[in-house]
Amino acid sequence: QVQLVESGGGLVQAGGSLTLSCAASGRTFSNYAMGWFRQGPGKEREFVAAQYWVPGTAYYTDSVKGRFTISRDNARNTVDLHMKSLKPEDTAVYYCAAVYRPDYYSSTYYYTRLYDYWGQGTQVTVSS
Repeated sequence: QVQLVESGGGLVQAGGSLTLSCAASGRTFSNYAMGWFRQGPGKEREFVAAQYWVPGTAYYTDSVKGRFTISRDNARNTVDLHMKSLKPEDTAVYYCAAVYRPDYYSSTYYYTRLYDYWGQGTQVTVSS
């Protein structure tokens, strides 16, 4: 079992910045690929960003490229999502998720069903 706890959400004005953090416990964090997803009001959960089990290659949905950065610290068992130039359409509950060393991750990272463990989410609200 892996336990994930997100933090860092809040209310921010458009154009502002926030950093979300996800703390993992329970298993060897460095064996898990990590993803960030979000679910806006009345919308399905969607992929935001993901990273392999070692720091390096990261993936982003098009709408956040250049604005969001995912980073992980395997020594601290955390994965962060640094968000800047926030827009009202970024308003959502943000979730981190983990999956144990998946095959073909480069082509599956954005599937919500790929991930076995999820946090409870943290609310991000961007006001216009």
